[in-house]
Amino acid sequence: MQNTVHFILQGKGGIGKTLVSTLLAQWIGGKDDTPLRCYDTDQENATFSRYKAMNVKHVPVMTDARNIDPKRFDALMIDILDTDGNCVVDNGANTFSPLMGYLLENDCFSLLEESGRKVYIHTIVGGGDTLHDTATGFVATAQSTKVPLVLWQNEHFGLLQSASGKQFVESQSYADNRARVKGSITLSQRNPDTFGADVKKMNTARLTMQEVLQNDKFNIMEKQRIKVVYRDIFEQLDKVQW
Repeated sequence: MQNTVHFILQGKGGIGKTLVSTLLAQWIGGKDDTPLRCYDTDQENATFSRYKAMNVKHVPVMTDARNIDPKRFDALMIDILDTDGNCVVDNGANTFSPLMGYLLENDCFSLLEESGRKVYIHTIVGGGDTLHDTATGFVATAQSTKVPLVLWQNEHFGLLQSASGKQFVESQSYADNRARVKGSITLSQRNPDTFGADVKKMNTARLTMQEVLQNDKFNIMEKQRIKVVYRDIFEQLDKVQW
């Protein structure tokens, strides 16, 4: 992973964008000594920036409680282009449309690639009641750019299948854009009383996996389950066609 820029983009709130950002950042950071810079553009719930171990930079783009100044995204782009290394950019539902509009209007993806950066968009499709909206978001993102996509399937809200039992990856929406997808990661549905509770405890404390393993507030089985979750996700990330 050298000079890559990863945008986590999905217009639906509460679907797991920050979780994906933290997982991705930890996986990239564990690869080598290449500098990693993380950014949080979420103005209402800047959760990613609360992970102190990741030194996440908050990008203030709000002029007031309701309005976003698209030009303030300039600071983000300049910072990304100023120094070599890998970058992870988390994005909130409230800034999704302004950020996407800015990136497209200013042809930022081409600028990044011309500057020697490999750009990826990570988009999340959720299961259960979130499937329709997030699948629609996947299609809209895929059709608006030519940037390689990484699909994250989040089973936290239920399995990713339609009423007829067809999986999302078997749908026409996915088939129409499959050539753009460089890899798929599944956030598997696990026992909420064990795995779910442990991951929630970790995320509530804004801790990385390495911090959890060194933290005496987590017992040996809680640490073991978190290691299982991370090992599964990291192995899937290893298989993406970067």
